[in-house]
Amino acid sequence: MAKRPKPVPQMTTAQFEARFPAGDDAACLAYLVARRWPEGVKCPRCGNADLYDASSYKPFHWQCRECDENGYRFSAIAGTIFENTKKPLRDWFRVAHFMLSSKKGMSALQIQRMMGFGSYETAHSMCHKIRAALIAPEEKLGGIVEVDETFIGGKAKNKHWSKRDGKPGPTASGKIAVVGAVRRKGNVIARVIANVQRSTLESFVNETVSDKVSLICTDQWTGYKDLGFTFPHGTVDHAKKQYVVGAVHTQTIEGFWSIFKRGIMGSFHKVSRKYLPLYVAEFQFRYNNRRNPDMFGSAIAGC
Repeated sequence: MAKRPKPVPQMTTAQFEARFPAGDDAACLAYLVARRWPEGVKCPRCGNADLYDASSYKPFHWQCRECDENGYRFSAIAGTIFENTKKPLRDWFRVAHFMLSSKKGMSALQIQRMMGFGSYETAHSMCHKIRAALIAPEEKLGGIVEVDETFIGGKAKNKHWSKRDGKPGPTASGKIAVVGAVRRKGNVIARVIANVQRSTLESFVNETVSDKVSLICTDQWTGYKDLGFTFPHGTVDHAKKQYVVGAVHTQTIEGFWSIFKRGIMGSFHKVSRKYLPLYVAEFQFRYNNRRNPDMFGSAIAGC
């Protein structure tokens, strides 16, 4: 039996406190500049690197004369999710650290309690902005790729009669379909989709899986039936208690669904269709950076 890989240690609470002392936004600004512009500060408008350092006027401010003849003055937070915020940058960093250090996520209500914010809306807005910043460009998956779909939402029989739509199938009564593809020992790509029809699933596979993939593994759902015409395709039939056939199985993507669903049920309890793509992005980012020792730094760089 293969040994389980050791977890990659991330920034601890003690390390966070030491790196970003209370009341010291300068440390946060310096960290943001280093992650945002590792090769030197550039204008967020035009990318010009020949800037006038306006730090003598105001710390962490620069001026670009390429964008505007009068000079475009900008700060370290210009063009980021932190721009125009009324909260200290350290509060944003703390919220991001809470979200990233919790394997199954942390609700905005819990963050409101821990941060002492005056309103739930403040925590809710900050969390969603951070989730949006975690969305990264996707690369097509190769090697052995597993594809599977799942559904988020309660059962129709547990809903009030006025909220039941009477439609058959797993998408009845507001269940939301999510499809995912994961490379063995690699990254995952997950998306909210309108349905699990063949055309929708094939479109997702064509967008996320390389044409040089060595094998695509799925279950026996009819939506994957024609993948064999384009890709090397293997299936397992769960209805017949068939879970592993040689190299063919979907246990990796099902492991991701397990983490995702435990987060939805245990931490968030209820997620609307409108915001579900942001929660998917959060779990996808944490999963894809599970071996990254600087997950927090990668997240800040994308903000």
